[in-house]
Amino acid sequence: MRRSAMVASLAAGAALLTGCSAPGEPEVTFFADGKTIRTEPTVHCDIFSGTCTQSQANPASLKARPGKPVQISVPAEIAATPWRVVIVYANSKGELQPAIEKHFSSDEQYAFTASTPNPGDQILGIEVQQPAPAVDQGRLVVEEDGTPVLVMRAFWSLQIESAV
Repeated sequence: MRRSAMVASLAAGAALLTGCSAPGEPEVTFFADGKTIRTEPTVHCDIFSGTCTQSQANPASLKARPGKPVQISVPAEIAATPWRVVIVYANSKGELQPAIEKHFSSDEQYAFTASTPNPGDQILGIEVQQPAPAVDQGRLVVEEDGTPVLVMRAFWSLQIESAV
């Protein structure tokens, strides 16, 4: 009886400590060819303090067959802001093609399926980007026409290995 009470006490203490810890950086989930990987940002910046952290982890990677899509899921923290996806791919001859970009408005969607124009194309890499307005000494930086200047607040990178 004493032992189970001690185990329950330790479990409750661990739960309290876990609940009090600072939340981690938002993770993006990628899914391809039956495999899933969650990745932390390669770079993540605090737009108010201007400090940035860079991941020390190896770049995320998945295997995918030519012509197969990669599904991307972002958490609410990213979906609540403008975000975009950049897809780097090669055609069936292995020739690098112009990157495909897809932009999303705030609260537009939480997921996207990255694909290429032709069945034999191979996705080589994907980057999810979260831009934010530039701030200089507490003031919003704007273009001459009043449009805010955007800088990259964070990005998540995925390398694709061909699974032929």
